[in-house]
This record gives sequence, structure tokens and C-alpha cells, in this order.
Amino acid sequence: MDVHIDISEKYQGLSITVHAKQWSNEIDALVNKIKSPQAQKLFGEKDEQTIVLQPEEIDYIYSQHRKVFVTINGSTFEVKYKLYEIEKLLEGYQFSRFSKSVIGNLEKINRFEVAFNGNLCVYFHSGQKEYVSRKYVQEIKQKLLQGS
Repeated sequence: MDVHIDISEKYQGLSITVHAKQWSNEIDALVNKIKSPQAQKLFGEKDEQTIVLQPEEIDYIYSQHRKVFVTINGSTFEVKYKLYEIEKLLEGYQFSRFSKSVIGNLEKINRFEVAFNGNLCVYFHSGQKEYVSRKYVQEIKQKLLQGS
């Protein structure tokens, strides 16, 4: 992909033009990234400390007992958001719903296995694992095949 930037006083506002032979997932991801507002900072708490969490480092996010937790490389942090709020905050990143209570980072997936009940068992690079319920399996497979 080539990037060309033309800065001049002749322009009134910001305009972005994309030249391509056909629409692609890369263009779709680019448009989503451009249109999405700057992500708010995501803070997690662990051992009475508040830590700034980087979305690209997150393996998965889950809710349990009315609380929401973020898992990064095996460490778990509690966050003060609802799951759907975090899902909205992370729209510009490669996250997808795994189940009603889990959102996973597709960029952190190492491998997956199909369970006998039709669910996917997803293994992250950190060694952690989570399950994708049957309702979301097709969507995850499609996103993984498309790379977005």
C-alpha cells in the first residue's frame, strides 16, 4: 500500500481518497479506523493499582458475576465498564464477540480447535484459552479467513 500526503493551503478541510482496483477487507478496515473516534484510555485495576491497558496487548475480555475483566498474558485486571461498552471502545481494533460474556482479540489467537459440541476452543499466544459459542463460530471463522 502506498501512502501519499499532500499538505497545502489550497485545501479547506481534510479529505482522504483511496485508489484501488476493487473493494477489499483492507479498505474496509481502513475506513473503520479512520471513522472511529480516538479510543478512550482503558484502565484496569489489580492489587489496588490502576494500570493503563493497551488494546493491542489484550487477549480477551470477559464478564463474570456482574464484573468485567481483561486478560493480558495470563494477568487479569478488573475494568469499570460493561462488556458492550468495551466492545464499542475497541471497534477500531481486531476484537470480536466470542460469546455473550467474552470478547476476544483476533490478533492474539495462536490456534483453535473444534469441540465436539460445535464450539471453537481458541488458544492465545499467551497460552490462555477461551471458547467461542456456536452462535459466533461462523463470524469468527469468516473474520479469521479475511484477516479483519
